[in-house]
Amino acid sequence: MEGEAVVENKRIIFKGYIDGIPKETDMEVKSGGEGVGRSGGEEPLPLLRSLHARAHAPILRLLHPPFPSRLGFGVSRVVDSDHPDFSAGDIVTGITGWEEYSVITRTQQLMRKILRQDDIPLSYYVGLLGMPGFTAYAGFYEVCSPKKGDYLFVSAASGAVGQLVGQLAKLHGCYVVGSAGTNQKVDLLKNKFGFDEAFNYKDEPDLDAALKRYLPKGIDIYFDNVGGSMLDAALLNMRVNGRIAVCGMVSEKSLSNPRGIHNLSNLIYKRVRMQGFLQSDYLHLMPRFLEDVGQLYKQGKIAYVEDMSNGLESAPAALVGLYSGKNVGKQVVCVCPE
Repeated sequence: MEGEAVVENKRIIFKGYIDGIPKETDMEVKSGGEGVGRSGGEEPLPLLRSLHARAHAPILRLLHPPFPSRLGFGVSRVVDSDHPDFSAGDIVTGITGWEEYSVITRTQQLMRKILRQDDIPLSYYVGLLGMPGFTAYAGFYEVCSPKKGDYLFVSAASGAVGQLVGQLAKLHGCYVVGSAGTNQKVDLLKNKFGFDEAFNYKDEPDLDAALKRYLPKGIDIYFDNVGGSMLDAALLNMRVNGRIAVCGMVSEKSLSNPRGIHNLSNLIYKRVRMQGFLQSDYLHLMPRFLEDVGQLYKQGKIAYVEDMSNGLESAPAALVGLYSGKNVGKQVVCVCPE
């Protein structure tokens, strides 16, 4: 990639800082010719063509305008490279952006080459075998310290993280209950993912009562993807020596007006361990994760559901839909079909 190449690139631009629930009008699609090469003497860089990208609600809290979302996790094909670790045609996964073409400047930190398996869809490397799947794997095994017979509750259970947490827990011998936002998703949890019970939290005026009904013996493990009132209710229902893995706080719609958490005294009386984590804390487990989850999927022991939208132009609507629970499964944007 000598000098600088110019390609017609399309990208999603955030017009301004978003504090709260985004609207489609907060974003726009920009097109134009753009330099994507390098000048002499700089680090050699790969040029990527985006194939699949994820829509991920918490990303907005890391963005400041006006620039494209460069914090999206996706799967891409290397179209040109003079980097020693990447060749044209390689399929890679990592943090790129909501754009058709990307140049990655920190390849060792952000990119991983995919040794693709023919019987696993390429888009699954955004979800099941990507960051969400690894978050579920590391969070469940390393943070939750599961034991056979544990009672586990997971919120946002039909999402990319929650659906795998529940299935890993069932395989581990746990009793599993999940919450979701529609009856369709509740049916999915029980009849496709094999949860013991599930409920629509929007139909429950009293979440504490709901958890007591579905988990009358209490909760050993709460895998928290939402925070807020669901965390408050779970704290009331934890068993002695319970564990809470704090993975997400999607209920917090605004950073400028955060809500407090109640019932924290239960951490003391019940000796509960509550721990936040990032999947990047456990990258040494990545090879084992890819082997374990890949084999479980191919053996039919776990299922996976994704919600695919087509074209980069669909990304704003896909992102906005996450906040209302419109998606069923992991929300993925197909930028360029293979």
